[in-house]
Amino acid sequence: MATQTIVDLTKSFGKVKAVDGVSFHVENGEFLCILGPSGCGKSTVLRMIAGFEEPTSGDIRIDDVSVLSMPANRRPTAMVFQKYTLWPHMRVYDNIAFGLKLRKLPAAEIKRKVQESLDMVGMSEYGQRLPSQLSGGQQQRVALARALVLEPKILLLDEPFSNLDAALRVYLREELRRIQQRIHITTIFVTHDQEEALTLADRIAVMKSGQIEQIDHPSNIYANPQTLFVADFIGVMNLMPGTQHDETITVGEITLPSRDNYSGKVTVAIRPEDLVLGGQNESWKGTVEQVVDLGHYRKGLIAIPSIGPGTTKIYLPKTSQVAVGDSVSLSPTR
Repeated sequence: MATQTIVDLTKSFGKVKAVDGVSFHVENGEFLCILGPSGCGKSTVLRMIAGFEEPTSGDIRIDDVSVLSMPANRRPTAMVFQKYTLWPHMRVYDNIAFGLKLRKLPAAEIKRKVQESLDMVGMSEYGQRLPSQLSGGQQQRVALARALVLEPKILLLDEPFSNLDAALRVYLREELRRIQQRIHITTIFVTHDQEEALTLADRIAVMKSGQIEQIDHPSNIYANPQTLFVADFIGVMNLMPGTQHDETITVGEITLPSRDNYSGKVTVAIRPEDLVLGGQNESWKGTVEQVVDLGHYRKGLIAIPSIGPGTTKIYLPKTSQVAVGDSVSLSPTR
């Protein structure tokens, strides 16, 4: 176990700042997800921690000791990449054992450690296969075993499941979380998939344009986004233009309470699950433009003229009889 501390980390490529003053701390055994769209700098942060990129400025500390002067192969980290990066000419056993052989460990110890790692990822019977004889999910398990066998203090994962189909991604992330909790290893996981972050992480750091917008527990990130970007990026959100005067906000026909005293134009963010058809006396009037059946529930898209162009999203029960063209009223539940 170890702590990971990033202090004012910056990385510039020419005039472009890929990472701009990022700071965060990861506790012993914590699982942190760095979440953001493509190009936000999240993978660059991970590569600097691993030692594959040199920071322009800032510091990287493990157990409060700077590792900036350490080359990648000397840092107490191990990285699992998006691509499996297995040596195609080596069998699974030798792929996993490679790093241990470089450390010149005794053969008996290498054999024991490799078998333990294979057991951990559920690949006990596959040691003598070539990577070409494995599925994508099996290859990613081998890549994880190859990282874990080195017993790193910090485990780094760069979108390791993005090349896999949806069902396998769900299964493997559950397995990863089980392994991580079992060995209690400090883990930093980079992803652009919000569902992946919400289900895996102890905390999430949301990045945009090289900076951290918000870092918090998943439930707080979802329920209390601190910026408009986080509100729109995490989950499904309705963003509505409104006008605030003192402690009330007017959005179309509805007046809502505010937590602060302000006057001017605002954007109100409301989740689809926080809206109901009918409900309170005060409601928006609109027309159903589309109903999408999503299995165990339906999603309605409602055009509300008083709010403006576009549609407002609401989740409906499977049994709902609402149809396209219906006139409806819509109210917030809170």
